[in-house]
Amino acid sequence: MDYSFLNFLALLGAVGLFLYGMKVMSEGLQKVAGNRLRSILSAMTRNRAMGVLTGMVITALIQSSSASTVMIVSFVNAGLMSLEQSMAVILGANMGSTFTSWIVSFFGFKVDIAAFTLPLLAFAVPLLFVNKSTYKNMGEFLIGFVFLFMGLAAINANVPDLSRSPEIFESLQSYTSMGFWSLLIFFTFGVVVTMVIQSSAATFAIVLIMGIKGWIPFDMACAIVLGGNVGTTITPLLASLGGNAAAKKAAMGHLFYNLLSAAWMLVVFFPFVDMIAWLTRDVLHSGDPTQLYGAVKAGGVGAAQLQQLQFTMSFGLTLYHTVYNLFSLIIGLPLVGYLVKAVNKVVPGHKKEEAEFQLKYISAGLVGASELNLLAAQKEIVVMAQRVDRMLGMTKTLIHTPTGTEEFNKLYSRVEKYEDIADNMEFEIAKFLNKVIDGRLSYDGKQRVATMLTIVSELESVADSCNNLARTLVRKEEANAHFSDYNYQNIDTIMKYVSEAMSNMITVLCDIDNVTAEDLTRSYDKEREINNFRNQCRTENIENINQRKYPYSAGIFYMDIICEAEKLADYIINVIDSVEEQMRRLNVDENGIPVIDELNPEKIK
Repeated sequence: MDYSFLNFLALLGAVGLFLYGMKVMSEGLQKVAGNRLRSILSAMTRNRAMGVLTGMVITALIQSSSASTVMIVSFVNAGLMSLEQSMAVILGANMGSTFTSWIVSFFGFKVDIAAFTLPLLAFAVPLLFVNKSTYKNMGEFLIGFVFLFMGLAAINANVPDLSRSPEIFESLQSYTSMGFWSLLIFFTFGVVVTMVIQSSAATFAIVLIMGIKGWIPFDMACAIVLGGNVGTTITPLLASLGGNAAAKKAAMGHLFYNLLSAAWMLVVFFPFVDMIAWLTRDVLHSGDPTQLYGAVKAGGVGAAQLQQLQFTMSFGLTLYHTVYNLFSLIIGLPLVGYLVKAVNKVVPGHKKEEAEFQLKYISAGLVGASELNLLAAQKEIVVMAQRVDRMLGMTKTLIHTPTGTEEFNKLYSRVEKYEDIADNMEFEIAKFLNKVIDGRLSYDGKQRVATMLTIVSELESVADSCNNLARTLVRKEEANAHFSDYNYQNIDTIMKYVSEAMSNMITVLCDIDNVTAEDLTRSYDKEREINNFRNQCRTENIENINQRKYPYSAGIFYMDIICEAEKLADYIINVIDSVEEQMRRLNVDENGIPVIDELNPEKIK
C-alpha cells in the first residue's frame, strides 16, 4: 500500500474541513434562530418533558451535543436552570445528537451531494453580500453545509485502501473476532477518538467511513459509536473547570448519565445489535447492515450492489445510534432524581460570603453559544443592579448614623467594599461580553451587547455616586457641620425618590425583553420629580442661608448631597434610555422604521 505522510496530512485536513463545516453551519443556524433559541430556553423550566424536548431542539439546531451540553453547564452555572432541570435537557441533547447522524447518513450516501456542492456555493456566497442579516446568516449556514459534506467526501477519498494491503486488513480483522474483548477494544477506541477531537459527530463520520469501506463489521462500528457517546462528555467537563460548583455538578451529571447508558448497553450489546439489524432488514426493508463486511471480505461485489450495501450499513448505524439513545432516554428519565443525588454526593457545594466579589452567573471558561450567553450576562447585570441597590440602602442608613462611631465606620467600610465590587463586576462583565461578541452573533445580539456594556458602565457610576455620598458625610464631620431637621427631611425625600427610581430600573432589567411603555414612563416621571425637587431645594437653600436658618457650611454639604443624589438618578435614567434605545432598534421593519412609537416618552435633559 502506497500511503505517504502527505496522504495522512490530507486525511487530517479532510477531518478539519468536516469540523469547520459543522462549526460554520452551527453558527449560521444560531444567528438565524438567536431570538428563538432564547424563547426555547424559557420553556426549559416547565417540566422534564419540556426539558427533554428543548435539549433535542437546541442540539439539532446547533449540530453538536458537546456544544449544547457546554451551554447547559453554563446555564446551571448562571442559575438559569436547576441541576435537575439540566439533567432532563442533557437527556434530550443526547437524543438530539442523532439528528446530525441522519444528515450525514442520508445526504452522504443516499444523495450524491458532490453534484450539488458547487451549485450550493454559487447560491450561498452571494447571500453573504446582502445587507439583510438574515440572508447573510442563511448563506453562512449553506456554506457550512457544503464544507461539511466536502470534508466527508475528502475523508472518504483520503483514507488508506486496506484492500491493497492484505496483511494490515487481516491484522485489523483479528481484533474484530475476539467476542466481548473486541467490543471493549472498539468501545475504548470510540471514547479516546471523541475525547481527542471533542466531537461525537466527527467520530460518527469516521466510523461510517470505516464501516462502508468494509474494514470493520457492523457490530464493532456500533461499539465505536457507543464509545463516542461517552467520550463526548469530556468537553463539558473541561468547560466546567472554570465554573462554580453547580456547573461542575451538571457536567458530572452528564458523565454519570452517559456512563449509565453505556453500562446497560454493554450488557445487552450483541442482542441489541441483532435487533437493529432485524429492524433494518425485516421491518424497514432497507437491507441487512451486517452483509457489507462479509461481501467486501469475499470480494467480487458489483458497484451498484456495493453502493446499496454501503447505504444499508450507514442507515443501520444511524438507526442504532437513535434507538440506543431513545432507550437510554426512557430508562434515564425516571432516574433523574437519583442521578442528582449521586452528583450532589460526589461534588459537594460550598458557600461564599455574599459581600465577597464573585460572578454568580457567568464564567470565563463557559462561553458556548454566543446568543444564549447573553441571557447569563443579563442575569449578571441584574445581580450587579441589586448589589448597587443594597449599596444605596447602606448610604441612606449612613446618613442617619452618628459619624465617628463604630457603627458608622463599619457601614462606611461596607460601602467602600461594595464600590470595589461594582468596579470588578463592571470589568468582568464587560470582558465576558467582549468575548461573546468575538463569537458569531446575530445583528440583534450585537445590539444587545452594546446596550449591556452601556448599562454596566452606568451601574458602576451609580456605585460611585453612593460612595461619593458617603465621603461627603465624612467631610461634613471633618468640617464640624451639622444638619437641621429641615435638611434631613429633604435629604430623606430625595433619597426616597432615588430608591423608587432604582426599584423601577431593576424591574425593567429583570424582564428587559418585555418592557412596556408604562414601565419606561414611570421611570421618566420619577426623573422629572427628582429634578424638580432638586431645583426646589437649590432655591430654598439660598433663601435659608440668607435668613440664617442654618450655617453656610451646612448648606454647602446639604446641597452636595442633594445634587449627588440627583446625579445618581441621572445614571439610573441613562440605563432606562439604553433599554428604550434597544427596544427601538430591535422593533423596526425591513426599512428601519420603528414599529413601536409609544416607546418614545419625552426624555429629561
